[in-house]
Amino acid sequence: MSMNSEPAVAATPGALEPVAPSLVVRIVMRPMTKLLNPLIIKMAGRRHFRMAAQIHHVGRRSGRPYTTPAGARRGDEVIVIPLTFGNQSDWSRNVQAAGGCSIRLEGKDYRATQPQFLSWQEAKPLIRSAFSPFERASFRMLGIRQFMRLHAVPTES
Repeated sequence: MSMNSEPAVAATPGALEPVAPSLVVRIVMRPMTKLLNPLIIKMAGRRHFRMAAQIHHVGRRSGRPYTTPAGARRGDEVIVIPLTFGNQSDWSRNVQAAGGCSIRLEGKDYRATQPQFLSWQEAKPLIRSAFSPFERASFRMLGIRQFMRLHAVPTES
């Protein structure tokens, strides 16, 4: 989850400015993430583990496959993911560059396409329907300002 220190230029109309993680996330979450990710990855995506999904993506430069845990919720044909580490995290840039990824969420696999970064205001209807009041309050406390929306289609298992 490295950060690119150079500002990125918006590649598509309406794309949001680069957003780095909040101070709380940089100081508290990042060190914990490096420690807990190996355990969380094993649990993520399971039917009774709503805390995290498995995001399967391909490195935009290396071509290597990666699995990253991330909070995610599905509603109809859409998956929404809070960008805890901002839109410059490696996984979000990989998904954007590839035009999609695979996601294992609550025990089901999805092909997710058409990634789009959304501001809090743009994502508000999705967030309200997909996340609990407690989860929404935690997004604010963590300083999460952007979300990724993906079109999701279940894959045959």
